[in-house]
Amino acid sequence: MTTVNEWRAAGSFFEHRGHRIFWREANNSGAPTLLLIHGFPTASWDWEKLWPDLVARYHVLTLDMIGFGFSDKPHFYDYRIMDQADIHDEFLGMRGVKEYHLLSHDYGDTVACELIVRDLENARRPRLLSVGFLNGGLFPETHHRLLFQSLLLSPIGSVVSLMTSKKGMAKNMRKVFGKYLPPDEETIDSIWALIKNNHGDRIMHKLIHYIPERIEHRERWVGGLQRTTVPIKLIGGMVDPISGAHMVAHYRELIPNANVTELAEVGHYPQLQAPGQVLKAYLEFRDEIARPPAPARVPSISHRADGKMPTRNWESPR
Repeated sequence: MTTVNEWRAAGSFFEHRGHRIFWREANNSGAPTLLLIHGFPTASWDWEKLWPDLVARYHVLTLDMIGFGFSDKPHFYDYRIMDQADIHDEFLGMRGVKEYHLLSHDYGDTVACELIVRDLENARRPRLLSVGFLNGGLFPETHHRLLFQSLLLSPIGSVVSLMTSKKGMAKNMRKVFGKYLPPDEETIDSIWALIKNNHGDRIMHKLIHYIPERIEHRERWVGGLQRTTVPIKLIGGMVDPISGAHMVAHYRELIPNANVTELAEVGHYPQLQAPGQVLKAYLEFRDEIARPPAPARVPSISHRADGKMPTRNWESPR
């Protein structure tokens, strides 16, 4: 397991609107670019169990969004999904990326939806080649928020932020991980360290506004999912109480030709709970979309010597 301190030591910083943004990059030797986007309330460290295997195949980029992990967490800041998408756009430009694949989780799924829409709107931006989603609130109507999240959204949200504790966070994490694959103490310690860094526990009520944003921009973001022709894969932990089996079922109803892998005993954090299963499903998806389409079969006509109707032999074009 890569510790949070080891993760930070391997990264760098760039500036966005006067604030430092932590980022990491590995394998830039011409491999396809894969951008990883983390969720709430954690950080890019969430990908640490998948990192070595992904880096072996792809040019991998990730960052801690503003307000998360090792990035700055200014108190007087308007935290918005659109701004987080802007940060990723700046990041892609800074690294000279012309085309890329996406793999996202939770809050990051919503940022990914905005990037999908931007890809539809502007052909001159870096070309989006595919999207992989892990558990997240893709549809506001199926998002089952925790009591803690509702309290953060309430008029006493700032007080709830100040009262945020490791014990309370651990209780919520165990709930969303589910009974089959609970987080160990090292994972709990790491998540708490990421939240506490730069006093992030004091701005939780500001970060949580992505929930009403999903309602406000539902038509834009869900519409983008339905209109895009970019290949999409959903890998869903089914026992996740926030966006598990119920969200997956709704996804199948709304998304044409849904490509879904269901992880039966996995909760809200598949990349931490079942990294081997996530990796297998994601690599199979990438291999599938990289495979050239099967050639269409066309009829060839064999002429008969007796003058009767010719027969048709179905062949692949040469």
